[in-house]
Amino acid sequence: MLNFTPITDEDGDFLRRYYENCDFGLCEYSVGTKFMWGDYFHPAYAEAAGCLIVRNEVDGRLVFDYPVPGPEGDEEAALRAIEDWCMENGMPPVISVVPEKRASKLLQRYPYVAVRNVRTWQDYLYKREDLQTFAGRRYSGQRNHIKKFRTAYPDAAFRPLTEADRPLVEQFWEDYRTEFSKGDDPRAVGELKLAKRMLEKLDKPWFFGGGMMNGDRLIALALAERCGDTLIIHIEKALYSYAGVYPTMVQAFAQHFGGDVVWINREDDAADRGLRTSKLQYGPDHLAPKYHFAPHNELLCHVKAIPELKTERLTLSQMTEADIPAYNALVLDQDRNRWWGYDDVAGLKGPMDERSFYEVAKRDFENCAAVNFAVRLDGMLIGEAVLYRFDYRGGAELGCRIAKEYEGWGYGTEAFKAVAEWGLYGVHLTRVVAKCFKENAASRKMLASCMRPAGEDETFYYFEKLV
Repeated sequence: MLNFTPITDEDGDFLRRYYENCDFGLCEYSVGTKFMWGDYFHPAYAEAAGCLIVRNEVDGRLVFDYPVPGPEGDEEAALRAIEDWCMENGMPPVISVVPEKRASKLLQRYPYVAVRNVRTWQDYLYKREDLQTFAGRRYSGQRNHIKKFRTAYPDAAFRPLTEADRPLVEQFWEDYRTEFSKGDDPRAVGELKLAKRMLEKLDKPWFFGGGMMNGDRLIALALAERCGDTLIIHIEKALYSYAGVYPTMVQAFAQHFGGDVVWINREDDAADRGLRTSKLQYGPDHLAPKYHFAPHNELLCHVKAIPELKTERLTLSQMTEADIPAYNALVLDQDRNRWWGYDDVAGLKGPMDERSFYEVAKRDFENCAAVNFAVRLDGMLIGEAVLYRFDYRGGAELGCRIAKEYEGWGYGTEAFKAVAEWGLYGVHLTRVVAKCFKENAASRKMLASCMRPAGEDETFYYFEKLV
């Protein structure tokens, strides 16, 4: 099971082990973005199968970055780890900001999934040489602005910024505040505060800082990070009073720090009209999509009400309030339920009353988490069969228990087969799985008659039934 640790400023070196060679090309897969927006998204990390797994919080919901593999990383195993964690915590495995090169993998993985790719959050990617040279007719405007700037400020020069330049940076922010045109925009004010905090990290070896100097005055600055073949620009700021300083700074920064990168990522525009206009004027090669995958399970897609299933001797149907006494007796029979594999009482979220277990079963179906069938003989509840633990990849687990006084007549096998068949052909699952404790010989015999073996561990025998 994954164990997540909140990302702090102390985790930069660890994260860079994965991000340094990450080829996803999106700003979210960088130390700078995790640091800068940490208070908004509360990122936490874990490692699994040689991959970095990051969990974020967006609008009160937990979502996951696509796993970033290390040299020996197994993305398939890391995705399974995310799915297992989500199953244990009762939530769908939502994978967000998925790079285009991994989208097809998830489309094949999830039979039912809602996919979004919102324009607002797409990153602007430019060819490195385009920003270094501004060659061609489409960049004539940028070249003219640079020419005018050079004429007005012939001694202006670009140079790298280091920790020793902190006084220059602090003075820049004072100067910038006097020209800041969005002082009444809370989002812009918040972003400016984060940018200031990021420039305090010039001592980190993975950040590249650079500035345009006019004499002894810093008039523009930028902060970037290289991830794979992409240089990600986290911050670009300039004093508006110096006409033409922005394109001059963009070009000089690309020339100095571009090296052999293929792409320069100037991040998204966050639906800011001015930013969008500016970023488009620099001629991006393309806007990098960020896919949001929200898988659905088969209950949500196919099952609006618990059906009635008929076997030779039994009827399986939705539980009713009239079943509460018999259902409570079944659930609270601890001698029988030592083989159930789940403590019903411990699973309750609040104080227990006579309706508690019934309400849990009802709520699980309403939340598309499980289907609890009442197993009936001549109308009486004698057990239950539960289809649950949907893995969002076409699989679900099936469990069945029969009251003690009805054991030994094959009712469990009959009910189990009926629900398994319904799951495969009525719910459109591709795989139904089950398990039993190794000491439970009767359950093992029953499962072996319905399914095929699928392995074992120290505790359980595992079985499966496929379409």
